[in-house]
Amino acid sequence: MDRRVVVTGLGLVTPLGVGVDATWTALCKGQSGVGEITRFNTSGFVTRIAAEVKDFNAADFLPQKEANRMERFIAYAVAASRMAVEDARLTIDKTRANRIGVITGCGLGGLEVLETTARTIQEKGPKRVSPFFIPMMIGNMAPGMISIHLGAKGPNISVSTACAAGAHAVGDACNTIRRGQADAMITGGVESVITPTCVAGFNAMKALSTRNDDPERASRPFDRDRDGFVVGEGSGILILEALDHALERGATILAEIVGYGQSGDGYHMTSPSPDGDGMIRCMQAAIDDAGLLPDAIDYINAHGTSTPLNDLYETRAIKAVFGESVRNVAISSTKSMTGHLLGGAGGIESAITVLALKNGIIPPTINLDHPDDECDLDYVPHAARKADLSCAMSNSFGFGGTNASLVFKQYIP
Repeated sequence: MDRRVVVTGLGLVTPLGVGVDATWTALCKGQSGVGEITRFNTSGFVTRIAAEVKDFNAADFLPQKEANRMERFIAYAVAASRMAVEDARLTIDKTRANRIGVITGCGLGGLEVLETTARTIQEKGPKRVSPFFIPMMIGNMAPGMISIHLGAKGPNISVSTACAAGAHAVGDACNTIRRGQADAMITGGVESVITPTCVAGFNAMKALSTRNDDPERASRPFDRDRDGFVVGEGSGILILEALDHALERGATILAEIVGYGQSGDGYHMTSPSPDGDGMIRCMQAAIDDAGLLPDAIDYINAHGTSTPLNDLYETRAIKAVFGESVRNVAISSTKSMTGHLLGGAGGIESAITVLALKNGIIPPTINLDHPDDECDLDYVPHAARKADLSCAMSNSFGFGGTNASLVFKQYIP
Protein backbone atom coordinates (compact mmCIF):
# COMPACT_ATOMS: atom_id res chain seq x y z
CA MET A 1 0.00 0.00 0.00
CA ASP A 2 2.98 2.37 -0.46
CA ARG A 3 2.72 3.18 -4.17
CA ARG A 4 2.22 6.89 -4.70
CA VAL A 5 -0.76 7.74 -6.89
CA VAL A 6 -1.06 10.87 -9.02
CA VAL A 7 -3.67 12.55 -11.20
CA THR A 8 -2.60 13.02 -14.82
CA GLY A 9 -5.82 13.81 -16.70
CA LEU A 10 -9.32 15.24 -16.27
CA GLY A 11 -12.54 15.14 -18.28
CA LEU A 12 -15.75 17.00 -17.49
CA VAL A 13 -19.30 17.10 -18.81
CA THR A 14 -21.28 19.42 -16.53
CA PRO A 15 -24.21 21.84 -16.47
CA LEU A 16 -21.58 24.58 -16.80
CA GLY A 17 -20.10 23.28 -20.03
CA VAL A 18 -18.66 20.37 -21.96
CA GLY A 19 -14.95 20.14 -21.25
CA VAL A 20 -12.61 21.11 -18.43
CA ASP A 21 -11.91 24.63 -19.68
CA ALA A 22 -15.59 25.53 -20.12
CA THR A 23 -16.53 24.23 -16.69
CA TRP A 24 -13.58 25.77 -14.88
CA THR A 25 -14.09 29.18 -16.50
CA ALA A 26 -17.75 29.21 -15.46
CA LEU A 27 -16.89 28.13 -11.92
CA CYS A 28 -14.35 30.90 -11.54
CA LYS A 29 -16.90 33.42 -12.79
CA GLY A 30 -19.50 32.17 -10.31
CA GLN A 31 -21.97 31.20 -13.00
CA SER A 32 -24.98 29.00 -12.31
CA GLY A 33 -25.95 26.05 -14.49
CA VAL A 34 -29.49 25.87 -13.11
CA GLY A 35 -32.53 26.66 -15.24
CA GLU A 36 -36.01 25.50 -16.13
CA ILE A 37 -36.33 21.79 -16.90
CA THR A 38 -36.58 21.14 -20.65
CA ARG A 39 -36.57 17.31 -20.62
CA PHE A 40 -40.24 16.85 -19.76
CA ASN A 41 -43.44 18.74 -19.10
CA THR A 42 -43.23 19.97 -15.51
CA SER A 43 -46.89 21.00 -15.20
CA GLY A 44 -48.10 19.93 -11.79
CA PHE A 45 -44.59 19.42 -10.38
CA VAL A 46 -43.61 21.24 -7.21
CA THR A 47 -40.07 21.70 -8.56
CA ARG A 48 -39.62 22.77 -12.18
CA ILE A 49 -35.88 23.54 -12.24
CA ALA A 50 -32.67 21.51 -12.59
CA ALA A 51 -29.07 21.81 -13.73
CA GLU A 52 -29.13 20.21 -17.19
CA VAL A 53 -26.12 19.63 -19.43
CA LYS A 54 -26.42 21.88 -22.49
CA ASP A 55 -24.99 21.59 -25.98
CA PHE A 56 -23.84 18.01 -25.59
CA ASN A 57 -23.72 15.86 -28.70
CA ALA A 58 -22.83 12.23 -28.07
CA ALA A 59 -21.84 11.85 -31.72
CA ASP A 60 -18.89 14.18 -31.06
CA PHE A 61 -17.38 11.38 -28.98
CA LEU A 62 -18.95 8.23 -30.40
CA PRO A 63 -19.98 6.80 -33.76
CA GLN A 64 -23.51 7.97 -34.53
CA LYS A 65 -24.91 4.43 -34.46
CA GLU A 66 -23.45 3.84 -31.00
CA ALA A 67 -24.66 7.21 -29.78
CA ASN A 68 -28.23 6.47 -30.88
CA ARG A 69 -28.52 3.40 -28.68
CA MET A 70 -26.60 4.65 -25.65
CA GLU A 71 -28.38 5.99 -22.59
CA ARG A 72 -27.52 9.56 -21.70
CA PHE A 73 -25.54 8.80 -18.53
CA ILE A 74 -23.35 6.28 -20.36
CA ALA A 75 -22.63 8.74 -23.14
CA TYR A 76 -21.60 11.39 -20.58
CA ALA A 77 -19.22 8.93 -18.93
CA VAL A 78 -17.64 7.81 -22.20
CA ALA A 79 -17.25 11.42 -23.36
CA ALA A 80 -15.64 12.57 -20.10
CA SER A 81 -13.34 9.52 -20.17
CA ARG A 82 -12.21 10.25 -23.72
CA MET A 83 -11.40 13.81 -22.68
CA ALA A 84 -9.50 12.63 -19.60
CA VAL A 85 -7.44 10.06 -21.51
CA GLU A 86 -6.60 12.69 -24.13
CA ASP A 87 -5.71 15.21 -21.40
CA ALA A 88 -3.38 12.65 -19.81
CA ARG A 89 -1.90 11.71 -23.20
CA LEU A 90 -2.37 8.12 -22.08
CA THR A 91 -1.95 5.53 -24.80
CA ILE A 92 -3.97 2.39 -24.11
CA ASP A 93 -2.43 -0.29 -26.32
CA LYS A 94 -2.01 -4.04 -26.13
CA THR A 95 1.14 -3.74 -24.06
CA ARG A 96 -0.59 -1.94 -21.19
CA ALA A 97 -4.37 -2.49 -21.60
CA ASN A 98 -4.51 -5.20 -18.93
CA ARG A 99 -2.94 -2.82 -16.41
CA ILE A 100 -5.42 0.02 -16.98
CA GLY A 101 -8.86 -0.30 -15.40
CA VAL A 102 -12.11 1.59 -14.92
CA ILE A 103 -14.09 2.31 -11.75
CA THR A 104 -17.00 4.74 -11.88
CA GLY A 105 -19.78 5.65 -9.48
CA CYS A 106 -23.44 6.07 -10.36
CA GLY A 107 -26.40 6.39 -8.03
CA LEU A 108 -29.48 5.57 -10.11
CA GLY A 109 -28.31 4.41 -13.54
CA GLY A 110 -30.64 4.55 -16.52
CA LEU A 111 -33.76 5.89 -14.85
CA GLU A 112 -34.77 7.71 -18.03
CA VAL A 113 -34.89 4.56 -20.18
CA LEU A 114 -36.61 2.68 -17.36
CA GLU A 115 -39.43 5.22 -17.37
CA THR A 116 -39.85 5.22 -21.15
CA THR A 117 -39.79 1.41 -21.28
CA ALA A 118 -42.44 1.15 -18.58
CA ARG A 119 -44.67 3.44 -20.67
CA THR A 120 -43.96 1.35 -23.77
CA ILE A 121 -45.14 -1.82 -22.01
CA GLN A 122 -48.30 -0.13 -20.79
CA GLU A 123 -49.15 1.49 -24.12
CA LYS A 124 -47.84 -0.98 -26.71
CA GLY A 125 -47.18 -4.24 -24.89
CA PRO A 126 -44.05 -6.15 -23.82
CA LYS A 127 -43.07 -7.22 -27.33
CA ARG A 128 -42.19 -3.62 -28.16
CA VAL A 129 -39.44 -3.42 -25.54
CA SER A 130 -36.03 -2.66 -27.04
CA PRO A 131 -33.36 -5.38 -26.81
CA PHE A 132 -31.03 -2.60 -25.66
CA PHE A 133 -33.22 -1.76 -22.63
CA ILE A 134 -31.26 -3.69 -20.00
CA PRO A 135 -27.78 -2.68 -21.27
CA MET A 136 -28.94 0.92 -21.42
CA MET A 137 -30.30 0.87 -17.86
CA ILE A 138 -27.74 -0.86 -15.65
CA GLY A 139 -25.21 1.38 -13.91
CA ASN A 140 -22.18 -0.82 -14.60
CA MET A 141 -22.58 -0.26 -18.32
CA ALA A 142 -20.85 3.11 -17.81
CA PRO A 143 -17.47 1.57 -16.94
CA GLY A 144 -18.25 -1.28 -19.32
CA MET A 145 -18.65 1.02 -22.31
CA ILE A 146 -15.65 3.11 -21.26
CA SER A 147 -13.62 -0.10 -21.31
CA ILE A 148 -15.01 -1.18 -24.67
CA HIS A 149 -14.47 2.17 -26.39
CA LEU A 150 -11.06 2.96 -24.88
CA GLY A 151 -9.63 -0.54 -24.65
CA ALA A 152 -8.94 -0.60 -20.90
CA LYS A 153 -8.97 -4.25 -19.80
CA GLY A 154 -7.94 -4.01 -16.16
CA PRO A 155 -10.37 -4.03 -13.19
CA ASN A 156 -13.84 -2.92 -14.30
CA ILE A 157 -16.20 -1.94 -11.49
CA SER A 158 -19.31 0.16 -10.88
CA VAL A 159 -19.92 1.69 -7.45
CA SER A 160 -23.45 2.50 -6.26
CA THR A 161 -23.39 4.34 -2.95
CA ALA A 162 -25.89 7.13 -3.62
CA CYS A 163 -24.33 10.59 -3.49
CA ALA A 164 -20.96 9.24 -2.34
CA ALA A 165 -20.57 6.91 -5.34
CA GLY A 166 -18.22 9.06 -7.41
CA ALA A 167 -15.91 9.72 -4.47
CA HIS A 168 -15.90 6.06 -3.46
CA ALA A 169 -14.99 5.17 -7.05
CA VAL A 170 -12.00 7.53 -7.01
CA GLY A 171 -10.84 6.24 -3.64
CA ASP A 172 -11.25 2.61 -4.65
CA ALA A 173 -9.35 3.27 -7.88
CA CYS A 174 -6.54 4.84 -5.88
CA ASN A 175 -6.34 1.79 -3.62
CA THR A 176 -6.37 -0.52 -6.65
CA ILE A 177 -3.21 1.17 -7.87
CA ARG A 178 -1.68 1.28 -4.40
CA ARG A 179 -2.13 -2.49 -4.11
CA GLY A 180 -0.41 -3.04 -7.44
CA GLN A 181 -3.53 -4.40 -9.19
CA ALA A 182 -3.30 -1.73 -11.90
CA ASP A 183 -0.89 0.95 -13.10
CA ALA A 184 -3.58 3.43 -14.17
CA MET A 185 -7.31 3.84 -13.61
CA ILE A 186 -10.04 5.78 -15.38
CA THR A 187 -12.31 6.82 -12.54
CA GLY A 188 -14.98 9.23 -11.36
CA GLY A 189 -18.74 9.52 -11.37
CA VAL A 190 -21.73 10.02 -13.62
CA GLU A 191 -25.46 10.64 -13.32
CA SER A 192 -28.35 11.72 -15.52
CA VAL A 193 -31.74 11.40 -13.84
CA ILE A 194 -33.56 14.63 -14.60
CA THR A 195 -36.78 12.68 -15.10
CA PRO A 196 -40.37 12.81 -13.82
CA THR A 197 -39.96 10.02 -11.28
CA CYS A 198 -36.71 11.43 -9.91
CA VAL A 199 -38.07 14.94 -9.44
CA ALA A 200 -41.41 13.70 -8.10
CA GLY A 201 -39.64 11.32 -5.74
CA PHE A 202 -37.33 13.92 -4.27
CA ASN A 203 -40.27 16.35 -4.07
CA ALA A 204 -42.19 13.78 -2.04
CA MET A 205 -39.23 13.79 0.39
CA LYS A 206 -39.25 17.60 0.40
CA ALA A 207 -35.58 17.48 -0.55
CA LEU A 208 -35.60 19.79 -3.60
CA SER A 209 -35.57 23.54 -3.83
CA THR A 210 -38.85 25.03 -5.05
CA ARG A 211 -37.36 28.39 -6.02
CA ASN A 212 -38.76 28.00 -9.53
CA ASP A 213 -39.03 31.72 -10.29
CA ASP A 214 -35.33 32.33 -9.65
CA PRO A 215 -33.53 29.14 -10.71
CA GLU A 216 -29.98 30.51 -10.82
CA ARG A 217 -30.30 31.45 -7.15
CA ALA A 218 -31.99 28.24 -6.04
CA SER A 219 -28.91 26.32 -4.92
CA ARG A 220 -27.61 28.28 -1.94
CA PRO A 221 -25.51 26.13 0.39
CA PHE A 222 -24.99 27.41 3.95
CA ASP A 223 -27.46 30.28 3.38
CA ARG A 224 -30.21 30.71 5.97
CA ASP A 225 -32.83 30.69 3.18
CA ARG A 226 -31.75 27.39 1.59
CA ASP A 227 -34.75 25.19 0.90
CA GLY A 228 -33.33 22.08 -0.76
CA PHE A 229 -30.94 20.89 -3.44
CA VAL A 230 -31.16 21.18 -7.21
CA VAL A 231 -30.75 18.02 -9.29
CA GLY A 232 -27.81 18.18 -11.69
CA GLU A 233 -26.31 15.81 -14.24
CA GLY A 234 -23.03 15.09 -15.97
CA SER A 235 -19.78 13.23 -15.48
CA GLY A 236 -16.39 13.92 -13.96
CA ILE A 237 -13.49 11.57 -14.77
CA LEU A 238 -9.91 11.50 -13.51
CA ILE A 239 -6.92 9.52 -14.74
CA LEU A 240 -5.05 8.11 -11.76
CA GLU A 241 -1.63 6.55 -12.21
CA ALA A 242 1.10 5.02 -10.12
CA LEU A 243 3.79 7.66 -9.84
CA ASP A 244 6.45 5.46 -11.41
CA HIS A 245 4.17 4.69 -14.36
CA ALA A 246 3.43 8.39 -14.90
CA LEU A 247 7.09 9.39 -14.68
CA GLU A 248 8.20 6.62 -17.00
CA ARG A 249 5.97 7.86 -19.80
CA GLY A 250 6.66 11.55 -19.14
CA ALA A 251 3.14 12.46 -18.04
CA THR A 252 2.20 15.89 -16.73
CA ILE A 253 1.20 15.46 -13.08
CA LEU A 254 -1.71 17.63 -11.97
CA ALA A 255 -1.84 16.59 -8.30
CA GLU A 256 -1.25 13.67 -5.98
CA ILE A 257 -4.04 11.77 -4.24
CA VAL A 258 -2.87 10.94 -0.74
CA GLY A 259 -5.90 10.18 1.43
CA TYR A 260 -9.16 8.23 1.29
CA GLY A 261 -11.61 7.88 4.16
CA GLN A 262 -14.86 5.97 4.46
CA SER A 263 -17.49 5.58 7.18
CA GLY A 264 -21.11 4.71 7.83
CA ASP A 265 -23.48 6.74 10.00
CA GLY A 266 -25.69 3.87 11.12
CA TYR A 267 -28.28 6.52 11.93
CA HIS A 268 -31.06 7.24 9.40
CA MET A 269 -32.09 6.50 5.81
CA THR A 270 -31.64 10.06 4.59
CA SER A 271 -30.47 12.33 7.41
CA PRO A 272 -26.87 12.53 8.62
CA SER A 273 -26.30 12.22 12.35
CA PRO A 274 -26.87 15.66 13.96
CA ASP A 275 -23.49 15.53 15.70
CA GLY A 276 -21.79 14.72 12.37
CA ASP A 277 -20.29 11.51 13.79
CA GLY A 278 -20.01 9.65 10.46
CA MET A 279 -18.69 12.70 8.64
CA ILE A 280 -16.14 13.32 11.38
CA ARG A 281 -14.77 9.78 11.27
CA CYS A 282 -14.69 9.86 7.47
CA MET A 283 -12.73 13.11 7.20
CA GLN A 284 -10.37 12.05 9.97
CA ALA A 285 -9.76 8.71 8.26
CA ALA A 286 -8.83 10.49 5.02
CA ILE A 287 -6.45 12.84 6.83
CA ASP A 288 -4.88 9.91 8.69
CA ASP A 289 -4.52 7.94 5.47
CA ALA A 290 -2.68 10.92 4.00
CA GLY A 291 -0.30 10.98 6.96
CA LEU A 292 -1.24 14.58 7.71
CA LEU A 293 -2.60 16.68 10.54
CA PRO A 294 -5.87 18.59 10.02
CA ASP A 295 -4.09 21.94 9.89
CA ALA A 296 -2.37 20.83 6.65
CA ILE A 297 -5.67 21.12 4.75
CA ASP A 298 -6.07 24.51 3.05
CA TYR A 299 -9.35 23.97 1.20
CA ILE A 300 -12.43 21.74 1.44
CA ASN A 301 -14.80 21.19 -1.46
CA ALA A 302 -17.80 20.54 0.79
CA HIS A 303 -20.67 18.18 0.16
CA GLY A 304 -22.76 21.33 0.73
CA THR A 305 -26.06 20.30 -0.80
CA SER A 306 -28.15 23.37 0.09
CA THR A 307 -30.45 21.32 2.32
CA PRO A 308 -31.19 22.56 5.84
CA LEU A 309 -29.74 19.54 7.66
CA ASN A 310 -26.72 18.58 5.54
CA ASP A 311 -25.10 22.00 5.53
CA LEU A 312 -25.52 22.43 9.28
CA TYR A 313 -24.29 18.95 10.19
CA GLU A 314 -21.33 19.13 7.80
CA THR A 315 -20.35 22.45 9.35
CA ARG A 316 -20.45 20.89 12.80
CA ALA A 317 -18.36 17.96 11.59
CA ILE A 318 -15.73 20.19 9.99
CA LYS A 319 -15.44 22.17 13.23
CA ALA A 320 -14.97 18.97 15.20
CA VAL A 321 -12.23 17.65 12.91
CA PHE A 322 -10.28 20.87 12.43
CA GLY A 323 -10.64 22.42 15.86
CA GLU A 324 -8.84 25.74 16.26
CA SER A 325 -7.41 25.54 12.73
CA VAL A 326 -10.88 25.60 11.17
CA ARG A 327 -10.72 29.38 10.75
CA ASN A 328 -7.77 28.92 8.41
CA VAL A 329 -9.61 26.54 6.08
CA ALA A 330 -11.42 27.85 3.02
CA ILE A 331 -14.60 25.90 2.22
CA SER A 332 -16.86 26.10 -0.80
CA SER A 333 -19.76 24.22 -2.28
CA THR A 334 -19.58 24.14 -6.05
CA LYS A 335 -23.05 22.55 -6.00
CA SER A 336 -24.21 26.16 -5.76
CA MET A 337 -23.32 26.32 -9.48
CA THR A 338 -23.51 22.75 -10.80
CA GLY A 339 -26.45 21.54 -8.76
CA HIS A 340 -26.20 18.16 -7.06
CA LEU A 341 -25.10 15.43 -9.44
CA LEU A 342 -25.97 12.66 -6.96
CA GLY A 343 -23.74 9.67 -7.81
CA GLY A 344 -21.74 11.84 -10.20
CA ALA A 345 -20.96 14.56 -7.64
CA GLY A 346 -17.80 13.00 -6.22
CA GLY A 347 -16.21 12.64 -9.65
CA ILE A 348 -16.84 16.20 -10.72
CA GLU A 349 -15.92 17.64 -7.34
CA SER A 350 -12.70 15.63 -7.19
CA ALA A 351 -11.74 17.11 -10.55
CA ILE A 352 -12.65 20.60 -9.33
CA THR A 353 -10.51 20.09 -6.22
CA VAL A 354 -7.55 19.11 -8.41
CA LEU A 355 -8.11 22.18 -10.57
CA ALA A 356 -8.19 24.41 -7.49
CA LEU A 357 -4.80 23.04 -6.43
CA LYS A 358 -3.36 23.29 -9.92
CA ASN A 359 -4.54 26.85 -10.60
CA GLY A 360 -4.35 28.32 -7.11
CA ILE A 361 -7.96 29.45 -7.28
CA ILE A 362 -10.82 28.48 -4.96
CA PRO A 363 -14.24 28.42 -6.67
CA PRO A 364 -16.91 30.31 -4.74
CA THR A 365 -20.12 29.39 -3.01
CA ILE A 366 -22.58 31.56 -4.90
CA ASN A 367 -25.95 32.75 -3.56
CA LEU A 368 -24.65 32.92 0.01
CA ASP A 369 -26.48 36.17 0.65
CA HIS A 370 -27.67 35.61 4.23
CA PRO A 371 -25.29 33.29 6.10
CA ASP A 372 -26.89 30.90 8.54
CA ASP A 373 -25.91 31.85 12.09
CA GLU A 374 -24.86 28.25 12.75
CA CYS A 375 -22.96 27.96 9.46
CA ASP A 376 -20.29 30.49 10.30
CA LEU A 377 -17.15 29.30 8.53
CA ASP A 378 -15.28 30.72 5.53
CA TYR A 379 -17.38 29.48 2.60
CA VAL A 380 -15.73 31.77 -0.02
CA PRO A 381 -19.00 33.59 -0.78
CA HIS A 382 -19.91 34.98 -4.21
CA ALA A 383 -16.48 35.33 -5.85
CA ALA A 384 -13.55 33.01 -6.59
CA ARG A 385 -10.42 33.59 -4.55
CA LYS A 386 -6.75 33.25 -5.41
CA ALA A 387 -4.91 31.16 -2.84
CA ASP A 388 -1.64 29.33 -2.37
CA LEU A 389 -2.99 25.81 -1.84
CA SER A 390 -0.98 22.82 -0.73
CA CYS A 391 -3.59 20.24 0.35
CA ALA A 392 -7.31 20.01 -0.30
CA MET A 393 -10.18 17.71 0.64
CA SER A 394 -13.37 16.73 -1.18
CA ASN A 395 -16.38 15.44 0.78
CA SER A 396 -19.26 13.29 -0.45
CA PHE A 397 -22.01 11.96 1.81
CA GLY A 398 -24.94 9.80 0.68
CA PHE A 399 -28.33 8.47 1.68
CA GLY A 400 -28.09 5.43 3.90
CA GLY A 401 -25.31 7.14 5.85
CA THR A 402 -22.49 6.30 3.43
CA ASN A 403 -19.56 8.72 3.49
CA ALA A 404 -16.37 9.32 1.51
CA SER A 405 -13.61 11.91 1.81
CA LEU A 406 -10.58 12.34 -0.45
CA VAL A 407 -7.38 14.30 0.12
CA PHE A 408 -5.34 15.71 -2.77
CA LYS A 409 -2.09 17.67 -2.57
CA GLN A 410 0.39 19.47 -4.75
CA TYR A 411 2.76 16.97 -6.31
CA ILE A 412 6.26 17.28 -4.90
CA PRO A 413 8.89 14.95 -6.45
